Amino acid sequence: MTLSASELLVEMLIREGLEYAIGIPGHGNLPLVDALRRRRDQITVIMPRHEQAAVHMADGYYRAIGKPLAVYTSIGAGASNTIIGLATAYVDSIPLLLLIGDTHTYMRGVGVLQEVERQRWSDLYRAMEPVVKRSWHIDQARQLPRAVSQAFNAMHSGRPGPTLITLPMDVQAQSIEEDALVDPLLRRAHDRPAGDPNALSNAADLLLSAKRLVIVCGGGVILSRAEQALRALAEHLGCAVVSTMQGKSAFPEDHPLYAWHMGTNATSCGNHMTRSADVLLAVGVRFADKATCSYKPGEAFSIPPSKLIHIDIDPAEIGKNYPVTVGVVADAKSALLALLALVQQRSAPRDWRSAAYTQEIAAQVSAWKASYHRQSESEGAPPTMGRVLRDLRALLPEDALVLTSSGNIQAQAYQEMAFTRSRTYLSAGGFSTMGWAYPAALGAKLALADRPVLALVGDGDFLMTIQELATAVQYNIAAVAVVFNNQGWQAIRDLQQIAFTDEANYGTMFERDGHPVTPNIAQIAQGFGVHGVRVEQPQDIAPAVQKALALGAPAVVEVMIDMTHGASGGQGTGWWDVPVPGYLGKKHADYLKALAEVKL
Repeated sequence: MTLSASELLVEMLIREGLEYAIGIPGHGNLPLVDALRRRRDQITVIMPRHEQAAVHMADGYYRAIGKPLAVYTSIGAGASNTIIGLATAYVDSIPLLLLIGDTHTYMRGVGVLQEVERQRWSDLYRAMEPVVKRSWHIDQARQLPRAVSQAFNAMHSGRPGPTLITLPMDVQAQSIEEDALVDPLLRRAHDRPAGDPNALSNAADLLLSAKRLVIVCGGGVILSRAEQALRALAEHLGCAVVSTMQGKSAFPEDHPLYAWHMGTNATSCGNHMTRSADVLLAVGVRFADKATCSYKPGEAFSIPPSKLIHIDIDPAEIGKNYPVTVGVVADAKSALLALLALVQQRSAPRDWRSAAYTQEIAAQVSAWKASYHRQSESEGAPPTMGRVLRDLRALLPEDALVLTSSGNIQAQAYQEMAFTRSRTYLSAGGFSTMGWAYPAALGAKLALADRPVLALVGDGDFLMTIQELATAVQYNIAAVAVVFNNQGWQAIRDLQQIAFTDEANYGTMFERDGHPVTPNIAQIAQGFGVHGVRVEQPQDIAPAVQKALALGAPAVVEVMIDMTHGASGGQGTGWWDVPVPGYLGKKHADYLKALAEVKL
C-alpha cells in the first residue's frame, strides 16, 4: 500500500503512542495537516493560538507524565515562533518532537514565500539548532522513517531534550510504501548508563564516612523517576536532602530529612545545610548560578573543603562548575539504586529519627518558616503574595499540579509552598521563560484531566500568552490561572531596589504619569468566555479559587497584590552577581569585594 510521506509520519507518531499533536496549519504543512485529519480517530489535534504556546503545551504535558508530544508548524514565521519554547525545553532537558514545514526542495534559494535564503538556501532551521538536541533536514520521503526513529531515540537517550525534523512541502506529499514503517521498539535504546562500578564503590565509601552528608536533588532525579531510590538512600544514611528548582517535589517536603533549597532565592535552612556539609551527593544537578549564589564560597556551597560526589547522565556537567571527589556518569535511578545496594551491604540503617543531625534540620527549617510568617499570615488588603500562596497550599489536594514561569511568584512558591508528591511543582527553571506557565498548564491538564492544575502567574507573565484562553475554551481544558496582579515587572523592580537604590525603580511599572495602566484581567478572561473574577481582600482568595476549581472549565482568578517592597516577593537568601556601576559608591565597592571571592 502506498502512503504519502505525511501519512507515514502520522502512522509513526501513532505507533510511538502519541495521543496529541499540537500545532497551527499553514501553507507550509498542508499535507501533514491532512494526514492528521485522516487519522483523527487515533491522534487528536490541538490548535493553540501561537506556536510558542504549542511548544510550552508539549513541554508541560511531558513534565506532568513523562510522555512526549509532537508539535507542528508551517514554514517561516510559524517555525521561528517556536524558538523560545524550544530553548525552555532544551535547557530543562524536556523531550518533544518539532515538525516544521520548509521550502520545496527544487525551489530552495529562489526566495519563495517565507524562505530565508541570503546566507544559505532554506536556512531558517539553523536558527533552531542551538536549542534542540538533534535535527534532521529531510530531502526525500524515504529518509523520513529513519529520521523519525532517530528523533525519538535521541530525545529519550542520554540527556533528554527536544528534537527537530524539517519537512519540505514537496516531500510531505511524496509517495512511500507502507512497508517502510518501522516498529519503534526495534530502533530504541533499552537501557540507561549505570555508572562505573569502581566509581560507585568509592562513592559509597565516601557516603558512609560522612558526618554531615547532604544529598542535592536536581531535575535529573525526576526525569529518571528516581524518587523512591532517593528516599530509600537518604533514609538509610540519615542525611539531609535539599533540591534545586527542577528537583522540587522529588523528595517529600514534609519529610524530617528535607532541608528545602539552597541558592539565591531559596531558603536559609537549605543554604545552612549545604555550606556546612562535609560530603555532598549531587544527583542530576547543573550547579547553575541561582542555585550556587553565583559561586561565592560559603554562601550555598563550600567546595572545597566539602567533598563532592556528582552523578549526572551528561558527562559535560561533571566538574564543570565545581571540582569533584567522585564523578559518576550515569542515569540517576540506576546510580542511586546501585549506591543503595552498596551502602546496605556495608552498613546498617542509621537511626536518624532522633539523631542530633535530624534535630538540627528541624530547627533550621522551623526558623526559616518563621521568617516569612508575618507576610503569609497578613490580613492586609491588597493581599501579600505570601498570603495567597499560604491559602492556595491549604486548600489544594496533594496531587494538584502547580506551575510557575519566572519572577517573584516562581521564587516565592519555590521557597514557601510544600509539595509531597513528585511532578506536582513544575517550573521553567534554566531559561526562566515568562509566558510559559499557562500554556504549560494546559498541556499538563491534557495529560492529567482528573487532577487540579493551576498556573500561578504575574500579570506581565500572563499577558504574554493570554491568547491561549481561547485554546482552553475551544477544547475545554479546565486549568485555572491564578494571576498575581502587581501592575508591572515587580521582580525587576525589587531587584533594582536591592542591587542599586530605591530611586533606581525605572521602566518596570505599567503606569503613565504615576497612574496605573493595567488591564482588568478578569474582564479580559470573560471576553474569551472564561470564568474570571478579581480578588482584592485576603478572605476572598480561598473561596474564589475553590469555585474556579469546582467549575470543570477554564477559569481565571486575578488577585490584586500588595506591591510594597518586602511584601511584594520572597526573601533573598544569598548573593547573586548583578553588576553594580561605579557611581553607586559603597554598593559598587561591596559588589567588587563579593566578586573577588568568586572562583570559577
